[in-house]
Amino acid sequence: MAHNHNLDHGPSNFNRAFAIGTILNLLFVLVEGGYGTISNSLALIADAGHNLSDVMTLLLAWAAMAMAKRSASARHTFGFKKGTILVSFGSALFLFAVIGIVIWEAVGRFRSPVPVNGTTIMVIAAIGVVINTATALLFMRGRKNDLNIKGAFLHMAADAAVSGGVVVSGLIINATGWIILDPIISIAIALIVILSGWGLLKDSLHLTMAGVPAQIDAETVLNYLTNLPGVQCVYDLHIWAASTSENVLTAHLVMQSGGSDEFLHQTAEKLHHDFNIHHTTIQIERNDISMSCSHERQGSCWPGRSETFLSSCPSGCHSH
Repeated sequence: MAHNHNLDHGPSNFNRAFAIGTILNLLFVLVEGGYGTISNSLALIADAGHNLSDVMTLLLAWAAMAMAKRSASARHTFGFKKGTILVSFGSALFLFAVIGIVIWEAVGRFRSPVPVNGTTIMVIAAIGVVINTATALLFMRGRKNDLNIKGAFLHMAADAAVSGGVVVSGLIINATGWIILDPIISIAIALIVILSGWGLLKDSLHLTMAGVPAQIDAETVLNYLTNLPGVQCVYDLHIWAASTSENVLTAHLVMQSGGSDEFLHQTAEKLHHDFNIHHTTIQIERNDISMSCSHERQGSCWPGRSETFLSSCPSGCHSH
């Protein structure tokens, strides 16, 4: 049996990005929420609520990444890395809850329109474009390798686009006096946020259910292992995420002559390099599968083994 735990997969240090992003967005929430109330703009209040959810997301993601660096223990053998996945899921749910409140309020304003100050909306939203764009850039380099960082980046990028839309709405309100545009823009903001946040919700829920990470093709991994020299078949192959940035694989390889330490090491390195799998546990089982299958009618080839979907072994030769 082989275990491979590469040392270069730990979460990157985004402490500075989280600190700067949190401070900037928290200050902006206070300014935007205050001016939104003064100017009676639901669009600004909606954007402030969305930005508040982003502050919560940044704080939770920051805390989760700090937890992920804590050492493993006898009770938590993977440490607290799973917290990064749970936080991603929680932040997505929180975001949808905030948007639900905004839509409810916007529908109410269709019935009873409220006068708004277009100039105030434009100025404050323009500041939001700058702040959100700057914050998104802080997380750009890590968005492809970590779901938490991707969530932070998407939230900020979406905010920048939304703030840009609010600027346009303020301009149109000033030019036409169409105050009904304020709740319309609010609902448009909500829909944009729902679309941008849906992928985060789906991916984080998938990982909490021990699903195969989206960037890994399990069938391709199975084919790679099956075609290794000396491997007759593979069964009990499982791939899941230990955190938003670390993936795990376990598998049983049937090899008539067994496998050397070099074979196990090279396999683990290949899985890390080509498939982004960081923790690999491979169990070698010596068996002549062709001979075992010829005696299948006499009983189970390997009693007690459970059949799984990810298997290249002949049916019946490792499960009953």
